[in-house]
Amino acid sequence: MCEVSHQLKLGRSSVCMFWKTPFERALKVNCQTGGFNEYLKKQTARTLHTGSSMMVAKLLSVEELFAKRSLQGYLKKMEIDYRECLKAVDGTEERCSEDELRAKRTRVSLLAPLIHSIRELETKQRELAETETLLEDPALRELAEIERENCLKDIQDLSKKILELLIPEEEADLSDLVLEVTAGVGGQEAMLFTAEVFDMYQGYAQHHGWSFDTLEYMKSDLGGLRHASASISGPLCYKKFKFEGGVHRVQRVPKTEKQGRMHTSTMTVAVLPQPTEISFTINSKDLRIETKRASGAGGQHVNTTDSAVRIVHLPTGVVAECQQERSQLKNREKAMKALRAKLYSMKLEEETSKRYNQRKIQIGTKGRSEKIRTYNFAQDRITDHRIGMTVHDIKNFLMGEDLLDEMNSSVCELSNQEALMELLEENGQDNL
Repeated sequence: MCEVSHQLKLGRSSVCMFWKTPFERALKVNCQTGGFNEYLKKQTARTLHTGSSMMVAKLLSVEELFAKRSLQGYLKKMEIDYRECLKAVDGTEERCSEDELRAKRTRVSLLAPLIHSIRELETKQRELAETETLLEDPALRELAEIERENCLKDIQDLSKKILELLIPEEEADLSDLVLEVTAGVGGQEAMLFTAEVFDMYQGYAQHHGWSFDTLEYMKSDLGGLRHASASISGPLCYKKFKFEGGVHRVQRVPKTEKQGRMHTSTMTVAVLPQPTEISFTINSKDLRIETKRASGAGGQHVNTTDSAVRIVHLPTGVVAECQQERSQLKNREKAMKALRAKLYSMKLEEETSKRYNQRKIQIGTKGRSEKIRTYNFAQDRITDHRIGMTVHDIKNFLMGEDLLDEMNSSVCELSNQEALMELLEENGQDNL
């Protein structure tokens, strides 16, 4: 598939191509009419707008990613790797040891979906080239236009699939999670906002069909929320939630403000992956389990039984507690789930800290001290500071449905691009 380097001119600018993939050849087929570029604009156009002054990182299009020399070189490297491993598995090259053969079989299995997608892309590129010739026939032009549009869509989808196959999955992506929200600066106003954000995430879980089980819920005097936590379970819930961690800032006139002055308050979100008991074990000797009477609103059962549970992990000092249930056993199970998530999160952070320290992570560290988003009620806008993206309609956003999903997906896309760039760097590819 390797061909001589050439220049593909698009209007007044040019993109240097060092290894023509089927995707790039599709670009060449349409370079004179501008068909593929126009198609990409339609597919990547966003209703969200980004303020240039707040832009932290650029979200590249599929076209821009495939135009990178580093990506082309890496795809070529994967194809060569696949062919060599396949020769060993088929017995068409020198014999290797059983361990080497087993490793090559595993490699073939891992690379097969990627190589299959690249070849599918080649097929679609050939179909597109054939369709382009039919556009010159007036009798077939209408049908050819429809077929051409379908080919372009398939090329776009396959290109996205290839990028997804290249991005390594994080260990915790398939985990359930424990969500924690805590009021920050701003007194009662911060607590009121914390309650709204907690409700937003409950709506987000419901929107995706995930279970949402409250572990802690500490109310304030005015109906706000000092602190709360919840266990969320469902397909890909952590993967979709993980970038919500950080400081959320609200700018609005509080209900208690008599002079109409704008106040700025904050609250903090922590998203902790929930490991399985098999993947992460805790020695019972390292735990101190305490029971006490529940406090707060709860009717006749409050302060009458020792149902509240507090668990301390002695080696680290990490604490988890729960008093939501009337049953001490259920509270103990929930507190243990929260403790397990906290300790697992610490383990993951320790394992990845070197990588994060060595490289500038534009998407952020998902840390508790990092300001990630501002909710400005006067302007009816929500701005994510990591990607400089702004959406409007706070009321709709706080319902935890499509608007939150859209912003979350954009942050995730940028994170995936960073992971891809890191992969290319680790494999000795430059980013030109």
